[in-house]
Amino acid sequence: MRRKIITMLAAGLIAGLAFGAAHAADRSTVVIGTTQVPRHFNGAVQSGVATAMPSTQIFASPLRYDDNWNPKPYLAKSWDVAPDGLSITLHLVTNAVFHDGKPVTSEDVAFSIMAIKKYHPFQTMLAAVDKVDTPDAYTAIIRLNHPQPSLLLAMSPPLMPILPKHVYGDGQDLRTHPANLKPIGSGPFKLAEYKQGDYVVLEKFDRFFIPGRPKLDKIVYKIVSDPNAAIIGLERGDINILPFVSGIRDIERLEKAPNIFITDKGFAGIGPLNWLAFNTKKKPLDDARVRQAIAYAGNRDAIIKALMGGKATPATGPIAPDSPFYEPKVESYKHDVAKAQKLLDEAGYPKKADGTRFSLTIDYIPGVNEQQRNVAEFLRSQLKRVGIVVEVRAASDFPTWAQRVSSYDFDMTMDAVYNWGDPVIGVDRTYLSSNIRKGVIWSNTQQYSNPKVDKILAAAATETSPEKRKALYSEFQKIVVNDAPIFYINVAPYRNAFDKKLTNLPTTIWGLMSPLDELSWANESKK
Repeated sequence: MRRKIITMLAAGLIAGLAFGAAHAADRSTVVIGTTQVPRHFNGAVQSGVATAMPSTQIFASPLRYDDNWNPKPYLAKSWDVAPDGLSITLHLVTNAVFHDGKPVTSEDVAFSIMAIKKYHPFQTMLAAVDKVDTPDAYTAIIRLNHPQPSLLLAMSPPLMPILPKHVYGDGQDLRTHPANLKPIGSGPFKLAEYKQGDYVVLEKFDRFFIPGRPKLDKIVYKIVSDPNAAIIGLERGDINILPFVSGIRDIERLEKAPNIFITDKGFAGIGPLNWLAFNTKKKPLDDARVRQAIAYAGNRDAIIKALMGGKATPATGPIAPDSPFYEPKVESYKHDVAKAQKLLDEAGYPKKADGTRFSLTIDYIPGVNEQQRNVAEFLRSQLKRVGIVVEVRAASDFPTWAQRVSSYDFDMTMDAVYNWGDPVIGVDRTYLSSNIRKGVIWSNTQQYSNPKVDKILAAAATETSPEKRKALYSEFQKIVVNDAPIFYINVAPYRNAFDKKLTNLPTTIWGLMSPLDELSWANESKK
Protein backbone atom coordinates (compact mmCIF):
# COMPACT_ATOMS: atom_id res chain seq x y z
CA MET A 1 0.00 0.00 0.00
CA ARG A 2 2.83 2.40 0.88
CA ARG A 3 4.46 1.80 -2.52
CA LYS A 4 1.12 2.32 -4.23
CA ILE A 5 0.59 5.66 -2.48
CA ILE A 6 4.11 6.85 -3.36
CA THR A 7 3.56 5.82 -6.98
CA MET A 8 0.24 7.68 -7.11
CA LEU A 9 1.79 10.81 -5.60
CA ALA A 10 4.69 10.72 -8.06
CA ALA A 11 2.28 10.32 -10.94
CA GLY A 12 0.33 13.34 -9.76
CA LEU A 13 3.45 15.46 -9.47
CA ILE A 14 4.65 14.52 -12.94
CA ALA A 15 1.20 15.18 -14.40
CA GLY A 16 1.44 18.67 -12.94
CA LEU A 17 4.47 19.29 -15.17
CA ALA A 18 2.60 18.51 -18.37
CA PHE A 19 2.25 22.18 -19.28
CA GLY A 20 6.01 22.67 -19.01
CA ALA A 21 6.76 19.45 -20.87
CA ALA A 22 4.73 20.59 -23.86
CA HIS A 23 6.95 23.67 -24.16
CA ALA A 24 10.25 22.03 -23.18
CA ALA A 25 10.29 19.96 -26.37
CA ASP A 26 10.32 23.19 -28.42
CA ARG A 27 13.94 24.23 -28.99
CA SER A 28 12.98 27.89 -29.35
CA THR A 29 11.62 27.81 -25.79
CA VAL A 30 13.13 27.36 -22.33
CA VAL A 31 11.10 26.15 -19.35
CA ILE A 32 12.30 27.35 -15.95
CA GLY A 33 10.95 25.52 -12.94
CA THR A 34 10.41 27.47 -9.75
CA THR A 35 8.72 27.12 -6.38
CA GLN A 36 8.46 30.93 -6.16
CA VAL A 37 5.06 32.51 -6.78
CA PRO A 38 5.24 36.18 -7.79
CA ARG A 39 2.70 38.55 -6.27
CA HIS A 40 3.17 40.66 -9.39
CA PHE A 41 5.94 41.69 -11.82
CA ASN A 42 6.88 45.23 -10.76
CA GLY A 43 10.37 45.08 -9.25
CA ALA A 44 10.26 48.82 -8.55
CA VAL A 45 7.99 48.27 -5.56
CA GLN A 46 8.66 44.62 -4.69
CA SER A 47 11.93 42.91 -3.81
CA GLY A 48 12.71 39.22 -3.92
CA VAL A 49 13.49 36.37 -6.27
CA ALA A 50 9.88 35.57 -7.21
CA THR A 51 9.39 38.99 -8.76
CA ALA A 52 12.95 39.58 -9.99
CA MET A 53 13.27 36.49 -12.20
CA PRO A 54 10.43 37.41 -14.61
CA SER A 55 10.70 41.18 -14.01
CA THR A 56 14.26 41.31 -15.33
CA GLN A 57 13.06 39.81 -18.61
CA ILE A 58 10.12 42.21 -18.96
CA PHE A 59 11.85 45.42 -17.86
CA ALA A 60 15.26 46.71 -18.89
CA SER A 61 17.47 48.60 -16.42
CA PRO A 62 20.09 51.31 -16.94
CA LEU A 63 23.02 48.91 -16.43
CA ARG A 64 23.75 45.20 -16.27
CA TYR A 65 26.66 43.39 -14.61
CA ASP A 66 29.12 40.66 -15.61
CA ASP A 67 30.52 37.89 -13.41
CA ASN A 68 33.37 40.12 -12.14
CA TRP A 69 31.19 42.90 -10.70
CA ASN A 70 31.81 45.16 -13.70
CA PRO A 71 28.94 47.42 -14.87
CA LYS A 72 28.02 47.05 -18.53
CA PRO A 73 25.85 49.19 -20.82
CA TYR A 74 22.19 48.36 -21.13
CA LEU A 75 19.55 51.10 -21.48
CA ALA A 76 22.41 53.48 -20.71
CA LYS A 77 25.00 53.18 -23.47
CA SER A 78 27.43 55.16 -21.27
CA TRP A 79 27.50 57.07 -17.99
CA ASP A 80 29.59 59.69 -16.22
CA VAL A 81 30.14 60.12 -12.49
CA ALA A 82 30.90 63.72 -11.51
CA PRO A 83 34.30 64.29 -9.85
CA ASP A 84 32.56 65.40 -6.64
CA GLY A 85 30.31 62.31 -6.72
CA LEU A 86 27.16 64.42 -6.54
CA SER A 87 25.71 63.47 -9.91
CA ILE A 88 25.62 60.58 -12.36
CA THR A 89 24.75 61.28 -15.98
CA LEU A 90 23.17 58.50 -18.01
CA HIS A 91 23.39 58.62 -21.80
CA LEU A 92 20.54 56.43 -23.03
CA VAL A 93 20.32 54.36 -26.19
CA THR A 94 18.05 56.01 -28.73
CA ASN A 95 16.41 52.91 -30.18
CA ALA A 96 14.74 51.40 -27.09
CA VAL A 97 10.96 51.16 -27.08
CA PHE A 98 8.46 49.74 -24.66
CA HIS A 99 6.39 46.71 -25.56
CA ASP A 100 3.55 49.04 -26.67
CA GLY A 101 5.87 50.80 -29.13
CA LYS A 102 6.39 54.03 -27.13
CA PRO A 103 10.04 55.19 -26.95
CA VAL A 104 12.04 54.87 -23.74
CA THR A 105 13.19 58.35 -22.75
CA SER A 106 14.87 60.13 -19.87
CA GLU A 107 11.42 60.99 -18.50
CA ASP A 108 10.78 57.28 -17.94
CA VAL A 109 14.16 56.90 -16.20
CA ALA A 110 13.50 59.90 -13.93
CA PHE A 111 10.00 58.67 -13.09
CA SER A 112 11.23 55.15 -12.30
CA ILE A 113 14.13 56.22 -10.09
CA MET A 114 11.95 58.48 -7.97
CA ALA A 115 9.27 55.78 -7.76
CA ILE A 116 11.83 53.23 -6.57
CA LYS A 117 13.16 55.70 -4.01
CA LYS A 118 9.62 56.16 -2.67
CA TYR A 119 8.26 52.63 -2.79
CA HIS A 120 11.04 50.03 -2.82
CA PRO A 121 11.57 48.12 0.46
CA PHE A 122 15.33 48.83 0.36
CA GLN A 123 15.10 52.40 1.57
CA THR A 124 18.87 52.90 1.85
CA MET A 125 19.37 51.96 -1.81
CA LEU A 126 18.53 55.39 -3.27
CA ALA A 127 18.76 57.41 -0.07
CA ALA A 128 21.14 59.97 -1.57
CA VAL A 129 19.02 60.70 -4.64
CA ASP A 130 17.51 64.21 -4.59
CA LYS A 131 16.08 64.48 -8.10
CA VAL A 132 16.64 63.46 -11.72
CA ASP A 133 17.06 66.14 -14.38
CA THR A 134 16.16 65.45 -18.01
CA PRO A 135 17.91 68.05 -20.23
CA ASP A 136 16.93 66.07 -23.34
CA ALA A 137 15.07 62.90 -24.26
CA TYR A 138 18.12 60.65 -23.94
CA THR A 139 20.05 62.21 -21.05
CA ALA A 140 19.17 61.68 -17.40
CA ILE A 141 21.20 63.40 -14.68
CA ILE A 142 20.77 61.88 -11.21
CA ARG A 143 21.38 64.57 -8.59
CA LEU A 144 22.57 63.42 -5.16
CA ASN A 145 22.55 65.02 -1.73
CA HIS A 146 25.83 63.27 -1.00
CA PRO A 147 28.06 60.80 -2.86
CA GLN A 148 26.71 57.26 -2.95
CA PRO A 149 29.07 54.88 -4.79
CA SER A 150 26.59 52.00 -4.42
CA LEU A 151 24.25 53.72 -6.85
CA LEU A 152 25.78 52.14 -9.94
CA LEU A 153 25.08 48.66 -8.57
CA ALA A 154 21.56 49.79 -7.67
CA MET A 155 21.00 50.29 -11.41
CA SER A 156 21.16 46.49 -11.88
CA PRO A 157 18.27 44.54 -13.47
CA PRO A 158 16.75 43.14 -10.23
CA LEU A 159 16.88 46.53 -8.49
CA MET A 160 16.03 49.23 -11.05
CA PRO A 161 13.44 48.30 -13.69
CA ILE A 162 12.61 51.25 -15.93
CA LEU A 163 8.86 51.70 -16.01
CA PRO A 164 6.85 53.46 -18.73
CA LYS A 165 5.74 56.80 -17.28
CA HIS A 166 2.80 56.92 -19.68
CA VAL A 167 1.45 53.73 -18.05
CA TYR A 168 2.40 54.09 -14.38
CA GLY A 169 2.28 57.87 -14.07
CA ASP A 170 -1.51 58.06 -14.05
CA GLY A 171 -1.79 58.87 -10.34
CA GLN A 172 -2.64 55.38 -9.12
CA ASP A 173 -0.69 53.82 -6.25
CA LEU A 174 2.24 51.96 -7.83
CA ARG A 175 2.06 49.25 -5.19
CA THR A 176 -1.40 48.19 -6.36
CA HIS A 177 -1.33 49.43 -9.94
CA PRO A 178 -3.19 47.10 -12.34
CA ALA A 179 -0.18 47.19 -14.70
CA ASN A 180 1.82 45.26 -12.10
CA LEU A 181 0.02 42.12 -13.30
CA LYS A 182 -0.07 43.23 -16.96
CA PRO A 183 3.34 44.84 -17.25
CA ILE A 184 4.72 46.79 -20.18
CA GLY A 185 8.49 47.04 -20.18
CA SER A 186 11.34 47.41 -22.67
CA GLY A 187 13.12 44.14 -21.85
CA PRO A 188 13.86 41.25 -24.20
CA PHE A 189 10.59 39.45 -23.43
CA LYS A 190 7.00 40.56 -22.97
CA LEU A 191 4.29 38.98 -20.86
CA ALA A 192 2.04 36.69 -22.90
CA GLU A 193 0.12 34.85 -20.20
CA TYR A 194 0.05 34.46 -16.42
CA LYS A 195 -1.95 31.88 -14.55
CA GLN A 196 -1.36 32.75 -10.92
CA GLY A 197 0.33 29.98 -8.98
CA ASP A 198 0.74 27.89 -12.12
CA TYR A 199 2.84 29.45 -14.89
CA VAL A 200 4.17 32.61 -16.55
CA VAL A 201 4.67 32.71 -20.32
CA LEU A 202 6.99 35.33 -21.79
CA GLU A 203 7.37 35.85 -25.54
CA LYS A 204 10.22 37.38 -27.52
CA PHE A 205 9.98 41.14 -28.01
CA ASP A 206 10.77 41.63 -31.69
CA ARG A 207 11.70 45.29 -31.23
CA PHE A 208 14.20 44.75 -28.42
CA PHE A 209 16.91 47.39 -28.71
CA ILE A 210 19.93 45.01 -28.84
CA PRO A 211 20.22 43.60 -32.39
CA GLY A 212 19.90 39.83 -32.73
CA ARG A 213 18.47 39.34 -29.26
CA PRO A 214 16.82 37.63 -27.56
CA LYS A 215 17.93 34.29 -28.95
CA LEU A 216 14.87 32.43 -27.66
CA ASP A 217 11.26 32.86 -28.78
CA LYS A 218 9.73 32.06 -25.43
CA ILE A 219 10.47 31.58 -21.73
CA VAL A 220 8.03 29.68 -19.53
CA TYR A 221 8.23 29.83 -15.74
CA LYS A 222 6.51 26.70 -14.49
CA ILE A 223 5.56 27.08 -10.84
CA VAL A 224 5.98 23.76 -9.03
CA SER A 225 4.95 23.69 -5.39
CA ASP A 226 6.86 20.50 -4.59
CA PRO A 227 10.67 20.73 -4.98
CA ASN A 228 10.82 16.97 -5.55
CA ALA A 229 8.51 17.33 -8.55
CA ALA A 230 10.78 20.05 -9.92
CA ILE A 231 13.82 17.75 -9.66
CA ILE A 232 11.92 14.96 -11.43
CA GLY A 233 10.83 17.40 -14.14
CA LEU A 234 14.41 18.55 -14.72
CA GLU A 235 15.70 14.99 -14.98
CA ARG A 236 12.92 14.06 -17.41
CA GLY A 237 13.51 17.13 -19.56
CA ASP A 238 10.09 18.64 -18.80
CA ILE A 239 12.00 21.52 -17.19
CA ASN A 240 15.17 22.94 -18.74
CA ILE A 241 16.41 25.15 -15.88
CA LEU A 242 15.96 24.82 -12.13
CA PRO A 243 17.23 27.80 -10.13
CA PHE A 244 18.02 28.13 -6.42
CA VAL A 245 18.42 24.41 -5.72
CA SER A 246 19.53 24.23 -2.09
CA GLY A 247 18.69 20.72 -0.85
CA ILE A 248 21.93 18.84 -0.25
CA ARG A 249 20.57 15.53 -1.49
CA ASP A 250 19.09 17.29 -4.52
CA ILE A 251 22.46 18.88 -5.33
CA GLU A 252 24.25 15.53 -5.02
CA ARG A 253 21.58 13.87 -7.15
CA LEU A 254 21.81 16.47 -9.93
CA GLU A 255 25.60 16.41 -9.91
CA LYS A 256 25.34 12.78 -11.05
CA ALA A 257 22.69 13.38 -13.71
CA PRO A 258 24.27 12.93 -17.18
CA ASN A 259 22.10 15.53 -18.91
CA ILE A 260 22.39 18.27 -16.25
CA PHE A 261 24.98 20.99 -15.64
CA ILE A 262 24.84 22.34 -12.09
CA THR A 263 26.78 25.39 -10.87
CA ASP A 264 27.17 27.62 -7.83
CA LYS A 265 27.79 30.62 -10.09
CA GLY A 266 25.12 33.30 -10.31
CA PHE A 267 24.58 34.19 -6.65
CA ALA A 268 27.44 36.59 -5.84
CA GLY A 269 25.18 39.63 -6.08
CA ILE A 270 22.62 38.05 -3.78
CA GLY A 271 25.08 37.06 -1.05
CA PRO A 272 22.70 34.69 0.80
CA LEU A 273 23.79 34.18 4.42
CA ASN A 274 22.40 31.70 6.93
CA TRP A 275 22.90 32.68 10.56
CA LEU A 276 21.84 32.56 14.20
CA ALA A 277 20.67 35.97 15.43
CA PHE A 278 20.57 37.09 19.05
CA ASN A 279 18.15 39.43 20.80
CA THR A 280 20.88 41.66 22.23
CA LYS A 281 18.51 43.52 24.58
CA LYS A 282 17.41 40.39 26.42
CA LYS A 283 19.34 38.83 29.28
CA PRO A 284 21.66 36.94 29.22
CA LEU A 285 22.19 37.74 25.53
CA ASP A 286 22.79 41.42 26.29
CA ASP A 287 26.32 40.35 27.28
CA ALA A 288 28.67 39.94 24.29
CA ARG A 289 30.60 37.25 26.17
CA VAL A 290 27.50 35.05 26.25
CA ARG A 291 26.97 35.52 22.53
CA GLN A 292 30.62 34.78 21.83
CA ALA A 293 30.42 31.65 23.98
CA ILE A 294 27.45 30.39 21.96
CA ALA A 295 29.43 30.97 18.75
CA TYR A 296 32.42 29.03 20.09
CA ALA A 297 30.15 26.19 21.21
CA GLY A 298 28.08 26.18 18.01
CA ASN A 299 30.63 24.31 15.84
CA ARG A 300 30.18 25.87 12.40
CA ASP A 301 32.49 23.35 10.73
CA ALA A 302 30.45 20.39 11.94
CA ILE A 303 27.23 22.02 10.74
CA ILE A 304 28.62 22.46 7.25
CA LYS A 305 30.22 19.01 7.10
CA ALA A 306 27.56 16.91 8.80
CA LEU A 307 24.33 18.71 7.95
CA MET A 308 25.22 20.20 4.58
CA GLY A 309 27.49 17.53 3.16
CA GLY A 310 30.30 20.02 2.69
CA LYS A 311 28.30 21.76 -0.06
CA ALA A 312 28.02 25.09 1.76
CA THR A 313 30.69 27.78 2.16
CA PRO A 314 31.41 29.01 5.70
CA ALA A 315 30.12 32.48 6.54
CA THR A 316 32.42 34.34 8.91
CA GLY A 317 30.89 37.82 9.00
CA PRO A 318 28.16 40.16 7.76
CA ILE A 319 29.50 40.36 4.19
CA ALA A 320 29.44 37.28 1.96
CA PRO A 321 32.76 35.79 0.77
CA ASP A 322 32.03 36.51 -2.92
CA SER A 323 31.73 40.24 -2.28
CA PRO A 324 34.66 42.53 -3.17
CA PHE A 325 34.24 43.99 0.35
CA TYR A 326 34.68 40.69 2.19
CA GLU A 327 37.18 40.69 5.05
CA PRO A 328 38.47 37.19 5.89
CA LYS A 329 40.65 38.24 8.83
CA VAL A 330 38.04 38.26 11.57
CA GLU A 331 37.55 36.12 14.66
CA SER A 332 36.61 32.71 13.26
CA TYR A 333 34.92 31.28 16.39
CA LYS A 334 36.50 27.93 15.75
CA HIS A 335 34.81 25.28 17.87
CA ASP A 336 36.19 25.55 21.42
CA VAL A 337 34.07 24.21 24.29
CA ALA A 338 36.61 25.17 26.95
CA LYS A 339 36.68 28.77 25.75
CA ALA A 340 32.89 28.88 25.69
CA GLN A 341 32.74 27.58 29.28
CA LYS A 342 35.27 30.20 30.41
CA LEU A 343 33.37 33.07 28.80
CA LEU A 344 30.10 31.97 30.41
CA ASP A 345 31.78 31.77 33.81
CA GLU A 346 33.28 35.24 33.34
CA ALA A 347 29.88 36.63 32.34
CA GLY A 348 28.47 35.50 35.70
CA TYR A 349 26.62 32.38 34.64
CA PRO A 350 28.32 29.45 36.39
CA LYS A 351 26.97 25.94 36.17
CA LYS A 352 24.38 24.97 38.75
CA ALA A 353 24.33 21.66 40.59
CA ASP A 354 22.43 20.03 37.72
CA GLY A 355 25.06 21.17 35.23
CA THR A 356 22.90 23.84 33.59
CA ARG A 357 23.44 27.62 33.46
CA PHE A 358 20.27 29.12 31.92
CA SER A 359 17.58 28.39 29.32
CA LEU A 360 16.92 29.96 25.92
CA THR A 361 14.57 29.44 23.00
CA ILE A 362 15.64 29.25 19.36
CA ASP A 363 13.24 29.96 16.50
CA TYR A 364 13.66 29.21 12.81
CA ILE A 365 12.04 30.01 9.47
CA PRO A 366 9.53 27.22 8.77
CA GLY A 367 9.72 25.18 5.58
CA VAL A 368 13.50 25.38 5.13
CA ASN A 369 14.51 22.36 7.14
CA GLU A 370 18.11 21.79 6.02
CA GLN A 371 19.23 25.37 6.52
CA GLN A 372 16.98 26.29 9.44
CA ARG A 373 15.27 23.64 11.57
CA ASN A 374 18.05 21.05 11.37
CA VAL A 375 20.69 23.63 12.27
CA ALA A 376 18.57 24.81 15.20
CA GLU A 377 18.29 21.23 16.49
CA PHE A 378 22.05 20.73 16.09
CA LEU A 379 22.76 23.93 18.03
CA ARG A 380 20.45 22.75 20.79
CA SER A 381 22.60 19.67 21.31
CA GLN A 382 25.85 21.65 21.07
CA LEU A 383 24.82 24.28 23.61
CA LYS A 384 23.71 21.60 26.07
CA ARG A 385 27.39 20.64 26.35
CA VAL A 386 28.19 24.04 27.88
CA GLY A 387 25.17 24.10 30.19
CA ILE A 388 22.70 26.08 28.06
CA VAL A 389 19.27 24.48 27.85
CA VAL A 390 17.65 25.29 24.51
CA GLU A 391 14.06 24.85 23.43
CA VAL A 392 13.62 24.75 19.65
CA ARG A 393 10.40 26.65 19.00
CA ALA A 394 8.51 25.97 15.76
CA ALA A 395 6.28 28.46 13.97
CA SER A 396 3.19 27.35 12.08
CA ASP A 397 4.04 29.53 9.08
CA PHE A 398 6.33 32.34 7.91
CA PRO A 399 4.11 35.22 9.11
CA THR A 400 4.08 33.75 12.61
CA TRP A 401 7.89 33.55 12.67
CA ALA A 402 8.24 37.04 11.20
CA GLN A 403 5.85 38.51 13.76
CA ARG A 404 7.79 36.97 16.65
CA VAL A 405 11.15 38.17 15.41
CA SER A 406 10.07 41.66 14.31
CA SER A 407 8.32 42.28 17.64
CA TYR A 408 11.43 41.06 19.55
CA ASP A 409 9.56 38.10 21.04
CA PHE A 410 12.55 35.78 20.78
CA ASP A 411 15.87 34.88 22.38
CA MET A 412 17.69 33.46 19.37
CA THR A 413 16.50 32.75 15.86
CA MET A 414 17.85 31.16 12.75
CA ASP A 415 17.55 33.54 9.81
CA ALA A 416 18.52 33.85 6.13
CA VAL A 417 19.40 37.31 4.84
CA TYR A 418 20.76 38.53 1.48
CA ASN A 419 23.56 41.08 0.97
CA TRP A 420 22.01 42.34 -2.29
CA GLY A 421 25.33 43.27 -3.85
CA ASP A 422 26.46 46.38 -2.01
CA PRO A 423 26.51 46.76 1.78
CA VAL A 424 24.44 49.95 1.54
CA ILE A 425 21.64 47.97 -0.10
CA GLY A 426 21.46 44.76 1.89
CA VAL A 427 23.93 44.79 4.80
CA ASP A 428 23.52 48.13 6.58
CA ARG A 429 19.85 47.41 7.39
CA THR A 430 20.85 44.70 9.87
CA TYR A 431 23.36 46.76 11.88
CA LEU A 432 22.41 50.45 11.83
CA SER A 433 20.88 51.50 15.13
CA SER A 434 18.62 53.85 13.16
CA ASN A 435 17.07 50.77 11.54
CA ILE A 436 15.79 49.24 14.77
CA ARG A 437 12.16 49.27 13.64
CA LYS A 438 9.69 47.20 15.60
CA GLY A 439 7.31 45.25 13.40
CA VAL A 440 9.60 45.23 10.35
CA ILE A 441 11.22 41.92 9.50
CA TRP A 442 14.77 41.94 8.12
CA SER A 443 15.54 45.25 9.72
CA ASN A 444 17.83 45.44 12.79
CA THR A 445 15.74 42.88 14.69
CA GLN A 446 18.73 42.06 16.89
CA GLN A 447 18.40 45.62 18.29
CA TYR A 448 22.17 45.83 17.91
CA SER A 449 23.60 49.26 18.58
CA ASN A 450 27.20 50.42 18.36
CA PRO A 451 27.82 54.13 17.67
CA LYS A 452 31.19 53.33 16.11
CA VAL A 453 29.56 50.94 13.64
CA ASP A 454 26.94 53.58 12.79
CA LYS A 455 29.71 56.07 12.09
CA ILE A 456 31.74 53.65 9.94
CA LEU A 457 28.72 52.63 7.86
CA ALA A 458 27.77 56.26 7.30
CA ALA A 459 31.31 57.04 6.13
CA ALA A 460 31.52 53.96 3.89
CA ALA A 461 28.20 54.80 2.23
CA THR A 462 29.61 58.09 0.91
CA GLU A 463 33.29 57.22 0.41
CA THR A 464 34.21 57.48 -3.27
CA SER A 465 37.69 55.94 -2.99
CA PRO A 466 37.34 52.16 -3.54
CA GLU A 467 40.39 51.46 -1.37
CA LYS A 468 39.19 53.61 1.54
CA ARG A 469 35.69 52.22 1.25
CA LYS A 470 36.98 48.65 1.42
CA ALA A 471 39.09 49.57 4.47
CA LEU A 472 36.03 50.98 6.24
CA TYR A 473 34.02 47.84 5.58
CA SER A 474 36.92 45.70 6.78
CA GLU A 475 36.91 47.58 10.08
CA PHE A 476 33.13 47.25 10.29
CA GLN A 477 33.28 43.48 9.85
CA LYS A 478 35.92 43.04 12.54
CA ILE A 479 33.93 45.07 15.07
CA VAL A 480 30.61 43.36 14.37
CA VAL A 481 32.06 39.86 14.45
CA ASN A 482 33.66 40.67 17.81
CA ASP A 483 30.41 42.16 19.17
CA ALA A 484 28.62 38.99 17.99
CA PRO A 485 25.02 40.14 17.56
CA ILE A 486 24.92 37.24 15.09
CA PHE A 487 26.66 33.88 14.82
CA TYR A 488 27.41 33.54 11.11
CA ILE A 489 27.14 29.97 9.89
CA ASN A 490 27.14 29.51 6.13
CA VAL A 491 26.45 30.89 2.71
CA ALA A 492 23.26 29.22 1.48
CA PRO A 493 24.37 26.40 -0.85
CA TYR A 494 22.37 27.62 -3.83
CA ARG A 495 22.88 26.01 -7.20
CA ASN A 496 21.44 26.66 -10.65
CA ALA A 497 20.84 23.54 -12.74
CA PHE A 498 20.66 23.62 -16.54
CA ASP A 499 20.00 21.24 -19.39
CA LYS A 500 23.47 20.60 -20.81
CA LYS A 501 22.32 21.58 -24.30
CA LEU A 502 21.79 25.19 -23.24
CA THR A 503 24.51 27.73 -23.94
CA ASN A 504 25.36 31.33 -22.95
CA LEU A 505 24.27 30.51 -19.42
CA PRO A 506 23.53 33.35 -16.97
CA THR A 507 26.46 33.00 -14.55
CA THR A 508 26.88 36.72 -13.81
CA ILE A 509 26.62 38.09 -10.27
CA TRP A 510 22.82 38.19 -10.62
CA GLY A 511 22.43 34.80 -12.35
CA LEU A 512 18.82 34.10 -13.33
CA MET A 513 17.83 37.56 -12.11
CA SER A 514 19.67 38.90 -15.17
CA PRO A 515 18.21 39.39 -18.65
CA LEU A 516 18.28 36.09 -20.55
CA ASP A 517 18.63 37.69 -23.96
CA GLU A 518 21.71 35.62 -24.87
CA LEU A 519 20.49 32.24 -23.59
CA SER A 520 19.99 29.70 -26.37
CA TRP A 521 20.10 26.06 -27.31
CA ALA A 522 23.53 24.89 -28.46
CA ASN A 523 24.02 23.85 -32.09
CA GLU A 524 20.36 24.06 -32.88
CA SER A 525 18.87 26.63 -35.21
CA LYS A 526 15.89 28.62 -34.01
CA LYS A 527 12.53 27.94 -35.54
